[in-house]
Amino acid sequence: MSPQLFGHPFSSYTMKALIALYENETPFDFRMLGADHPENAAELARRWPVGRFPILVDGTTTVVETSAIIEHLEVFHAGPVPLIPADAKQAVQVRMLDRVFDGHVMAPMQAIVSDARRPEDARDRYGVSQARTSLDAIYGWLDHALAGRRWAAGEAFTLADAAAAPALFYADWVQPIGESHATLKAYRGRLLARPSFARCIEDARPYRRFFPPGAPDRD
Repeated sequence: MSPQLFGHPFSSYTMKALIALYENETPFDFRMLGADHPENAAELARRWPVGRFPILVDGTTTVVETSAIIEHLEVFHAGPVPLIPADAKQAVQVRMLDRVFDGHVMAPMQAIVSDARRPEDARDRYGVSQARTSLDAIYGWLDHALAGRRWAAGEAFTLADAAAAPALFYADWVQPIGESHATLKAYRGRLLARPSFARCIEDARPYRRFFPPGAPDRD
């Protein structure tokens, strides 16, 4: 039986898991979450009461947290594209960058998006300002760290890039990457052109009208 991924195409973390599945052409069943599929939401709630997605169901195993999902796929559904290097030192670098993209790009981006969903009188202007400052800071760090690299950790596409793709995709929508960060902008462009992520972008395109701050007319 193929693994089942519970998620939504417009979800950044769902995209991250999908990239891993698409990279290795891993057979899986997509369990769409939304009003039209209440049975999937009920199953998600039964398996993971926190309600965050995606989750992966593989036989009798339920895996939560996207990085862990990709680790699980590496062990039990390995394919031709290893997303975590066999070399322990390189693997540490990849996992570190994965956490950087999730914690320092995805998290402040989501803080800005979440604030846009609030009623006007409940907005957190200070929090949004801090999130924008955090994004500008990590943009500068990444622009330096990525110099001379094709992908996040070197020449191979890895877990770090699966994290980077949706994080930078949406972050640039809410806090554009400036021209002074040419290395980071070029890296984002390579991510958007990667077939596994390009597929995610196209699958998510019908839902852009739901992006709370308003999706730009690009990408």
